[in-house]
Amino acid sequence: MNVNVNQSGSLPVRVEQDVVLARQQARKIASEQGMRLVDLTKLVTAVSELARNTVVYGGGGDMDWQVIEQTGRAGVRILFRDEGPGIADTRLALTDGWTSGSGLGLGLTGARRLVDEFDLDTAPGQGTRITITRWL
Repeated sequence: MNVNVNQSGSLPVRVEQDVVLARQQARKIASEQGMRLVDLTKLVTAVSELARNTVVYGGGGDMDWQVIEQTGRAGVRILFRDEGPGIADTRLALTDGWTSGSGLGLGLTGARRLVDEFDLDTAPGQGTRITITRWL
């Protein structure tokens, strides 16, 4: 395993094209760390969903990423942050099939299932911060 824990960065996620760039960056980071293809695919899919939510529901924001090491294992941690309206009912938002728009309601719950760690920090009028981690 060739892990460089000093890697980190940030990308704006403000328009639809930024969703593609976020997905490409996640793929590049995970691939460089030697993440297995199935895990890499899950991470990239989660990033795609969360980046799209950042643009559509959060009004745009940023994706911060870093390669981490904790108790002898390495992983990729990605934070999506926006200053949008926030999520009024997180329990409802994390229910399969629920959507606040015209989507399928799989974004947050689907992303949560695809990663090893998922943390949602939001409140009405306070924006949203979602941190995901996928371990190698």
